[in-house]
Amino acid sequence: MEVLTHLDAEGKALMVDVAAKEDTKRTAIACGRIRMNEKAFDAIGGNQVPKGDVLSAARIAGIMATKQTSSLIPLCHTLLLTSAKVDFRFLCEIRGIEVLCTVGTTGKTGVEMEALIGVSIALLTIYDFCKALDRGMQIEDVHLLFKDGGKSGTYAAN
Repeated sequence: MEVLTHLDAEGKALMVDVAAKEDTKRTAIACGRIRMNEKAFDAIGGNQVPKGDVLSAARIAGIMATKQTSSLIPLCHTLLLTSAKVDFRFLCEIRGIEVLCTVGTTGKTGVEMEALIGVSIALLTIYDFCKALDRGMQIEDVHLLFKDGGKSGTYAAN
């Protein structure tokens, strides 16, 4: 049976002590997408959304969010990030936008949660900027694509 690392012997929540772990270079990439109607998709593509430049705002929001992860997720360690990047890809076939967030650090614990938070907040920012054009937008398939570093090594989604 696997031991749950965020519980003490009595089952109370705790933040894992990582002091004895070695610092290693760590990277994580997460992605997700948002689907929308044609009006919203075309407005984003043409930079015609009334609230402003959607993707620039979503990029900044996603990067800022990576730096706030430990404030948002209980028991998450505060990390000194060495990099955070948010990219977008238009998915014309589904009228969607894919968000990719890549985060790096050199430290004792990984940056998977930071990458997932970055994607989530970038997607929510797109929703917020475009909700007047389409309240039925769907955020979906947020997941970890890749992580490297630390004792558990490399993970790549299938």
